[in-house]
Amino acid sequence: MTTTTLAVLVPLLPFLGAIAGLLLGRTAPGFVRPLAVLPTLAALLLAVAVAVRQGGGRALDAATELTPTGSVPIELALHIDGFAALTAVVVGVVATCVQIYSTGYLRDDPRYPSYAALVSLFTSAMFLVVYSGDLMVLLVGWEVMGICSYFLVGHYWETPEARAASLKAFLVTKLGDVPFLIGLFALAGETGSFQITRVLDAVANGGIEHPTLIALLLLAGVAGKSAQFPLHTWLPDAMAGPTPVSALIHAATMVAAGVYFVARLLPLFAASRAAMTVLAVMAAVTMAGSALAALAQDDIKRVLAYSTIGQLGYMTGALAVGERGAAVFHLLSHGAFKALLFLAAGVIIHAAGTNSLAVMSRMSHLRDRVSDAYWTTTVALLALAAIPPFSGFFSKEAVLGAAEHVVTGHTEQAPAAAGWIVLLAGLVTALLTAAYATRLWLLAFRGHGTEAPDHGRQPLTMTVVLWVLAIPSLALGGFAFRVLPDWFDGHGLAPTLTTSVLGAGVALVGGIVTYATWRHTTAHAARFPLGAVAAHPERDAGQVEAEAIASHEPAYGDIASAPDPSDPGRLLLGPLHRHAAAGFHLDAVYTALFVRPVQAAAALVRFLDREVVDTYVRGAGTLPRWLGTAVRRAQTGNLQTYVSVLLAGTVVLAVAVVLAATGA
Repeated sequence: MTTTTLAVLVPLLPFLGAIAGLLLGRTAPGFVRPLAVLPTLAALLLAVAVAVRQGGGRALDAATELTPTGSVPIELALHIDGFAALTAVVVGVVATCVQIYSTGYLRDDPRYPSYAALVSLFTSAMFLVVYSGDLMVLLVGWEVMGICSYFLVGHYWETPEARAASLKAFLVTKLGDVPFLIGLFALAGETGSFQITRVLDAVANGGIEHPTLIALLLLAGVAGKSAQFPLHTWLPDAMAGPTPVSALIHAATMVAAGVYFVARLLPLFAASRAAMTVLAVMAAVTMAGSALAALAQDDIKRVLAYSTIGQLGYMTGALAVGERGAAVFHLLSHGAFKALLFLAAGVIIHAAGTNSLAVMSRMSHLRDRVSDAYWTTTVALLALAAIPPFSGFFSKEAVLGAAEHVVTGHTEQAPAAAGWIVLLAGLVTALLTAAYATRLWLLAFRGHGTEAPDHGRQPLTMTVVLWVLAIPSLALGGFAFRVLPDWFDGHGLAPTLTTSVLGAGVALVGGIVTYATWRHTTAHAARFPLGAVAAHPERDAGQVEAEAIASHEPAYGDIASAPDPSDPGRLLLGPLHRHAAAGFHLDAVYTALFVRPVQAAAALVRFLDREVVDTYVRGAGTLPRWLGTAVRRAQTGNLQTYVSVLLAGTVVLAVAVVLAATGA
């Protein structure tokens, strides 16, 4: 079988699995789980085969015209180079792990068939984005992911949080997709093609007249899809969906699509120094702001959500300094440890019965109840904090090293200002990342108080997935920069000495300071009794999470909303804590600037429609009705009345004729 055929089957198999799962979900429920796991697993194996055959060498290109569209044809095209092949493998690994994990996590959920089918369709769309060589076909996968995310985030539709989060995710991403679509048409208009290779050839030959405008339009869509400032606010709210969905969206699919798109068309963005500077500023604000917000969150999944936003900022920062290899390297390593963090968080939430770190910090022996999640979470947090030798260290330092090369003049592929912005913001974010990673670990696993409930061992499908993802979180970094340099634009990605020392140093400082602060606050904190913690071993994790999303209070009463006096984040952030916990009030700003004006305009239109337009419509019917009423009153049915009126009319007419004749 040719490599092209294998590549076509990669997105096709999950798509067929989704269709079959939807058709057989009610009639043959026993086939739902195999149809969820096996097509995705087969797609992963085929993606590995494609990567092996591609081998980081010359890109694989194939195209066939879908339909005649005039001067700018739309083609079913493939463009698979080394980093596309590797990205597809990571997507397949994460999607397969999520599907296997979900068979245990949502084992009693009556909506599991539709859930599994949507996850398969979501996976198929991301594969299409990765392998596509035509921008319009890529856009199809881009939009299908948006639709699937709407339904998956709103899986627990009975809770108002899930309904609001799904609608917000859809609208915010669509807000970015409008200029994104305009940018695609403008790009095709200037290059005469939607095919990526022809677009890049046109860029290399100077065939783009307005690179800055096109790049900025495309960046709007990237900011929405990849949750970059200022369109990042939907991602923390998307935590209202099931935890496996969070892992899928955050690790290697939807939010990675924007980064992947910029990496694919990086020469276009590099043609505009203004666009690269804008990208650097966007990355810097995203990195630092999300790290501060993560340090103040109480919900464990929201901490991880803001963490994802910050790590995506590192990727866009690498792209802003013209280093595609470092961006994709961090995308790959982040996909492994972030998927692990979310799936482990699902186990922790099930054991604790809550998402709240404040409640978990008042539980003892929680780490003993979830030993697999404890050890794998520790590995993933060390990778997140970029502590050597874990994978996050190598990929994050590759980003900082690329920024250093721009600053020191070793490369001129980006403005020096962009290099300084990314380097300084990256170092600050490294400090804050280690701080919030340490805080999460301490509050979740080093709590004191009432003993945590014992739900027994988690399903094997959940724990095995955690250990599978722990392997690349530990070993991917060193393997990638030593063994696969040709897959990343033909050069190695070893971190520089300066950034390695600075990056690891600030990370260690962040972790040590947070630990010391926690020891101080714990020693002086007045402990609140947790009371009875109800264990519900008969419920699956999805049911527990749905209740935790709705409210912490049913299980824990007032203590769920009480601040934890041992939380080191409060002391570290000081007066900034309240603002960081609210995401620096960006939602309130958007509500004041956009939501309320739109609602006021809608209210005005409603008033004009009901009180003005409808008044004329009602008036047009009222006048004939009144005339009809008047005429109807004259129809009495009395013959004498009719004769009297006739005689009176005759007399009036005769008098009128006489008067007219006399006047004449």
